[in-house]
Amino acid sequence: MDLIVDANVLFAALIKKGITQELLLRNDFHLFAPEFVLEEFGKYYDLVVAKTEMMREEFYGVIGVFLRNVALIPASELKPFLRKAALVSPDVKDVPYVALALKLGAPIWSNDRALKQGQKEVKVYNTSELVGA
Repeated sequence: MDLIVDANVLFAALIKKGITQELLLRNDFHLFAPEFVLEEFGKYYDLVVAKTEMMREEFYGVIGVFLRNVALIPASELKPFLRKAALVSPDVKDVPYVALALKLGAPIWSNDRALKQGQKEVKVYNTSELVGA
């Protein structure tokens, strides 16, 4: 199954070991994310390290493992889909994810309730819905 993975899912996997980490490493999920997700990791580095007490090397090692399983799509490939995504997305922060979902015709994996309930154009699965998938 192709899935667009939201940064909130990746952060959840970093902060707590469990089902999210297991799902990220499944071979039957083909995961994609906008490349800007790397900026998100840098932006929230201090918060994640504080919550997990990870050392810098460990933090980037874990991110490396996850990102080997996530294909990063350049912003330039999303440009043709941004206008429609901006109309569909309930939050401007989610526009790149919606644009990528429109480009690939794939659902989004996100625990963002507003994204799931605030639009009808793109299917959104939360983590608990993917456990049995």
